[in-house]
Amino acid sequence: MKLLVYGAGVLGTLFSVRLHEAGHDVSLLARGDRLAALRTHGVRLAEGDSPVIRQVPVPVVDHPAGDYDLTTVFVRAHQVDAVLASLADLDGDVLFLHNWAAGAGPLGDVIGHERVLLGFPTAGGTMDGDVVRYRTPTTLTRQVPMPIGEPDGRTTERLDRIVRTFRSAGINAKPDPRMDAWLTTHAAFTIPLEQAAHAAGGPEALADDPAAIRTLIRLTKQNLATLPTPPVPRALTTLGHLPEGLLTAVVRRFLRSPTARHSGLSNTSPSTPAETDRLADQLRSRQSTADALAAPITRW
Repeated sequence: MKLLVYGAGVLGTLFSVRLHEAGHDVSLLARGDRLAALRTHGVRLAEGDSPVIRQVPVPVVDHPAGDYDLTTVFVRAHQVDAVLASLADLDGDVLFLHNWAAGAGPLGDVIGHERVLLGFPTAGGTMDGDVVRYRTPTTLTRQVPMPIGEPDGRTTERLDRIVRTFRSAGINAKPDPRMDAWLTTHAAFTIPLEQAAHAAGGPEALADDPAAIRTLIRLTKQNLATLPTPPVPRALTTLGHLPEGLLTAVVRRFLRSPTARHSGLSNTSPSTPAETDRLADQLRSRQSTADALAAPITRW
């Protein structure tokens, strides 16, 4: 397959490296300072806080050109509109791998509904200058598959082909027939958690503020209770019945972990509130359409 990885942040960079090193024909699309750094040094990677930096010569482009069998999109939710405009005249399937709670409809309206697939990456990391510091894999994270699927839940030949391609690069991908509900459920968690971490100045600072954690737990429960479809997985409905003190302790422990530190929760740039605002608007719209909104989503 000829592949384009659209977006050279942490996740796009990591996926492009894995695909490149597995021998696939992959190009990484970047812009601005990131493009200049990649053209000068190539991709630079480090595991966690390790001082060892590895350089990988992944091919880099500054705009989508030619035909691709698959384009994987790794951008924030508020950046999707610009991406759609640049992909509208290209051929090939497009797999959107990012936070998104609006469903496949708005994506297909621009690039063609038959081209759209949905998914979500399970890797993580942070940018340290032009070095991508990726999250150290654990026994648990290795077992968590990256879900991807057709918007209508079908199992198709192209979905199987894409899953095989990712697995050949060591990416634990798995077809999921409920991607829309999966992404909407994930947004219910992401909105309050990222808003709280950004307001606190990062996950470790948030861990020291139990009152803020209790607030984000209440907002998360509210979001889950008003989802337009049952949460995925369904077991998450039990969160509404767990004691707040127990959930607070669990969240505080997570926020102090290396997993949280080497994740998007440590990104305090203006892009974080822009994304969570877009997600909140999307989730609110879905809830209203389904007549399931019992109370408005509260912004942090």
